[in-house]
Amino acid sequence: MSLRIRNKWKYEGNDRWAWSAFLDDDNTGELKDVEYVEYVLHETFPEPRRIIDDPKNGFMLDTGGWGTFVLKAFAHLKNKKKINLKHEIKLEYEPKKGVSE
Repeated sequence: MSLRIRNKWKYEGNDRWAWSAFLDDDNTGELKDVEYVEYVLHETFPEPRRIIDDPKNGFMLDTGGWGTFVLKAFAHLKNKKKINLKHEIKLEYEPKKGVSE
């Protein structure tokens, strides 16, 4: 599978960012096989395990914070298989808004 996590960010000032994580399938159509995504954020987040079952925008998780970390996720497929994913959250001062590769 070509599923991977990417993230968007917006610098809000004072060393804080609004950011979103989402699944990308590089236009293979594999997103349609995903039932839900279980994101595992850094342990310092309130409710570090988040379930997103809305496929809109790649099962997008919206949150915010002050630093980077390795975001883990489990893509739960409709065929009951589970795919483990990891992504280093990217946050930058310049450009103030962006999307990870």
